[in-house]
Amino acid sequence: MRQFSMVSLRDLLVASGPTLLAVVAVAVLAYLWVDPAPPRRLTMATGQFNSAYEEFGRQYGRLLARDEITLTLQPSLGSHDNLQRLVEGKADIAFVQSGSTAEGQAEQAGLVSLGSLFTEPVWLFLREGAKVAHLTDLKGKRINLGPEGTGVPRLFRQVLDANGIEPGELRIGSLENTPATVELLEGRIDGLVFSSAPEAPLIQMLLQTPGIRLFNFAQADAYTRRLPFLTHVVLPRGIVDLGRDIPAQDYHLIAPTATLVAREDLHPALIGLLVKSAGEIHGKAGWFQQQGQFPSPKYSEIPVAQEAARYYRDGPPFMQRYLRFWLANLFERLWVVAVALAALLIPLSKIVPPIYVWRVRSRVYRWYGELRKVEQALEGSGPQARDSLRAGLLQRLDEIEEHVNHISIPLAYAEELYRLRSHINFVRERVHGTIDRHGMATMSTASA
Repeated sequence: MRQFSMVSLRDLLVASGPTLLAVVAVAVLAYLWVDPAPPRRLTMATGQFNSAYEEFGRQYGRLLARDEITLTLQPSLGSHDNLQRLVEGKADIAFVQSGSTAEGQAEQAGLVSLGSLFTEPVWLFLREGAKVAHLTDLKGKRINLGPEGTGVPRLFRQVLDANGIEPGELRIGSLENTPATVELLEGRIDGLVFSSAPEAPLIQMLLQTPGIRLFNFAQADAYTRRLPFLTHVVLPRGIVDLGRDIPAQDYHLIAPTATLVAREDLHPALIGLLVKSAGEIHGKAGWFQQQGQFPSPKYSEIPVAQEAARYYRDGPPFMQRYLRFWLANLFERLWVVAVALAALLIPLSKIVPPIYVWRVRSRVYRWYGELRKVEQALEGSGPQARDSLRAGLLQRLDEIEEHVNHISIPLAYAEELYRLRSHINFVRERVHGTIDRHGMATMSTASA
């Protein structure tokens, strides 16, 4: 029966209640505050219409959707525009071209790199009739560099400066990529400059358009020495179309590197997921890269996020190697909770047992106080007064015994209860006068 159980469940719950509440509170705080859940929505600043940035943004969106994360794409002018959106908090992540900012400026703005993704060659497309063999031949030509927010104007001005050419010596246009391409094909401008991965549809189209030729940076190595954020890449002969031999020669190009940049407050779990997605999208062999060359923590002046650097060094977190993202993240967060609970439970586990014992025994011990009051009343009265007090004291003892008989106590502490009942009988005998305070029989009893 429940009244003869070895443990009092009610007392155990009461004794451990404050501890359980403290444990739950710490667990909730650890779960929500120490390592909050990753957001399920991200905003990415991409690039212009028909750009490689736009296409890669769609690929990131498809990969993140597998883990129930919605990626909102923000079209932009390009690299500088993307940097501004990150700084203003309008985007969480964005594509940024190397050379667009300095390390100190990036740190001050609270930006971190998640890795370099691919090289973005400088594509200078010209009409065949423009007769440009060297960059100095661009003087007086109508060349479109794109809007200032793209980063190309700043980049190409540095290239011009390396050749001793003042921007004012060219007729520079600022059209976006698509309308500038139309102007070139219509012959209303002499050339245009892109800085983009070869996957961009406009690049693919212009490489195969008759009457349009690509400028060959024969001094590419010299440019990389003068402008360290550039690398020398080669567009191999026939890479566009082997059957038609397009292009008909190797082209030497100079190329900055596209970097995936994030705000430094981006959730650490999402950083790992984004680096993983970058590996799936950019890790294959391409026109200018070997398989596995990208993504990489190198080639960027923006400091690499600690979580991204750890991913490049050690690979994905242990849980994410075997579980889906959200389940792995849940277990990783529960691990934090488990550590917090262990730190709390170890000291509290030493407090609960004494509290439980005290609660159980207090049901018995409180009646010893009542017994003591009866004894004090007996001892404080004179021999003549005891006869008049005896009936009242005996009635009080009967009341105490009635209450004690209804005490529910675990079997492990039954000895305490039976000892109390024997002590009640002891005091009753004293009230009757059959024994003294030491338990010895009185003279009248002995005579009888």
